[in-house]
Amino acid sequence: MQTNGNSEAKRYGVVTGANKGIGFETAKQLASQGITVILTARNEQRGLKAVSKLHEIGLPNVVFHQLDVLDSDSIHSLAKFIADKFGRLDILVNNAGASGVVVDEEGLRALNIDPASWLSGKATNFVQSVIKTNCEKAEECLNTNYYGLKRVTEALLPLLQQSSQGARIVNVSSLRSELKRIPGEHIRKELGDIENLSEERIDALLKRFLHDLKEDRLEANGWTMMLPPYSISKAAVNAYTRILARKHPKMYINCVHPGYVDTDINWHTGVLTVEEGARGPLKLALLPDGGPTGCYFDQTELAEF
Repeated sequence: MQTNGNSEAKRYGVVTGANKGIGFETAKQLASQGITVILTARNEQRGLKAVSKLHEIGLPNVVFHQLDVLDSDSIHSLAKFIADKFGRLDILVNNAGASGVVVDEEGLRALNIDPASWLSGKATNFVQSVIKTNCEKAEECLNTNYYGLKRVTEALLPLLQQSSQGARIVNVSSLRSELKRIPGEHIRKELGDIENLSEERIDALLKRFLHDLKEDRLEANGWTMMLPPYSISKAAVNAYTRILARKHPKMYINCVHPGYVDTDINWHTGVLTVEEGARGPLKLALLPDGGPTGCYFDQTELAEF
């Protein structure tokens, strides 16, 4: 960054869902690079505890602000706080997420599924007895992972546009988002058609998904059967990332699968550490000028949508 003046040399970043897991580690790593980090969490007590931990290890440049991505007032309160205190934003890491299913965790552990089966999708049939999808959970998942991310991004865009070097937006995605993992060719084509992609088309697609879920037609109509709401919500995030990158060519806007990390969202079935999981988001948050935008990364490597 430019260093002609103290405020110009400083960078400000937000990490959502950062009281634990990959979010916490990303906030920690960004703060250790000298960035002032606004660590957000839905639960104020947990968020403040996370910030205290970082202060204790010598990272005083982390502040807490409560954020519930499902609550518009909470989102606007965060935007106002950043505007009043810092005047701009340089980095946004959208990490907050929900799994969208009801899980019998004990039953899942008893299945003792090999990590390779999770990654390949072969575990899909094994887990149907212990992982259930319902409409309420699916709607919550889409509202958190896609619409919540979108609401936060849109509220913070005016502040990101004030970044002198071109802001970095990182949308934490998933292996489950990849188009090759969606059985229905028509769904793959729709989400992969970058020329005609629009937020309206994503909305229509997600409405169809919820309709098919209610009618018990997911498999018949070509939707992914491994964590269906989570998978389609992350595919929607990827599509939105590409739309946003085209709208804001001066920014660097990318999405990333952090790897199969041992965290709460996958009931600790993952194999990577949170330190390993934070490497992708960190790389994209700290991209040098002239780096890629509108892309999908599998951890730290550029990959196919």
